[in-house]
Amino acid sequence: MNPHMKSQTLLGAAHGAQGWRTRLPHVRVAGVIAAAVVFAMLAALLLIALMGVPVGDALAAFADGAWGSPYAIGASINRSLAFALVGTGFVIANRAKLTNVGGEGQIAIGGIVATALSLYGGCAHLPFGLSFVVPMLGAAAAGAVWGGVPGVLKAKAGTNEVISTLLLSFIAVWLLYWCVQSEALLRQPMTNGATLPESLEIPDLTKLPAIFAASGMNFNIGLPVTIALAFASAVLLTRTRFGLSLRAAGLNAVAARRAGLPITSSIVGALALAGAFSGLAGALMLQGDQYSLKAGFSSGYGFDGLVVGLLARGSITGVFAAALLFGFLRSGGINMEMIAQVPSALVLIVQGIVTIALAGGAMWLDRGDARQ
Repeated sequence: MNPHMKSQTLLGAAHGAQGWRTRLPHVRVAGVIAAAVVFAMLAALLLIALMGVPVGDALAAFADGAWGSPYAIGASINRSLAFALVGTGFVIANRAKLTNVGGEGQIAIGGIVATALSLYGGCAHLPFGLSFVVPMLGAAAAGAVWGGVPGVLKAKAGTNEVISTLLLSFIAVWLLYWCVQSEALLRQPMTNGATLPESLEIPDLTKLPAIFAASGMNFNIGLPVTIALAFASAVLLTRTRFGLSLRAAGLNAVAARRAGLPITSSIVGALALAGAFSGLAGALMLQGDQYSLKAGFSSGYGFDGLVVGLLARGSITGVFAAALLFGFLRSGGINMEMIAQVPSALVLIVQGIVTIALAGGAMWLDRGDARQ
């Protein structure tokens, strides 16, 4: 029996031992996710009422900020792109039972590299669209390195990737702070005491081109790029030897290695891909929306993307559904704070309740499946 047939036999034997994500009907899983979201929304309404804010006014402000105009819809979807990229990377790594919690740092390092290339790498003078493509590629490469290092540590030394990706995230966030505080790095020249600690605005040619401009939704080229990468990721996980290796590594790495599958390179590759996606998310945020690097640049998107990946339960389609949910939540929450004086932190509370409710639902499904 050749190695490929051995790995197929291994996966077939282990298939029945997988979790509720693969054994239970999709409708039950979707029902649990929907129930978790509804429960969180009802809890949010209760909290708004307890704050003394008219619930109707708060909901109107939320709806106006999330989908009240073409621009609001576009802003919500653009925010969703970063969540979708981080979540897709999480799903790729999680296929091998690896958990990438370093999305925040990978976004930060991607933003740093994209800014440096846009401002000082000569990218603004490149032809054929390379002026905005090269910073995107540089950000993805930087994110891949930031994710690949924990992969090497995991594969070679058995280091827990949760710890290593998290610690590297702290390092990246402080690197970002250093870059925007030091004029020797990326901070704009100080002309007076009111000069903000941020970089110069990137050149126009390095900004992401707008698409569907007539719609008023302010979409940019990041939308089709994200969709294409998600489709490629789905194919990678389901139709390639690399995807098979990831799954085998997650089920039983020892047996998969004996079957001849490249488990070490699969582990490194999975975390590097997750990092690349998060680094690219940083580039999209910088080049498509913010245009200058700031200390709060990553804005918690990496941790929200982690929750998106958890909600998706291994499905790329689920990633987009959860990313859209979080994108509209964030846009609506920002407007709700400005108009109805409801703290935008309420959105974080809703996200936390969704996660906890989903975890409880997963345990309930696990117990029900074990009794069958």
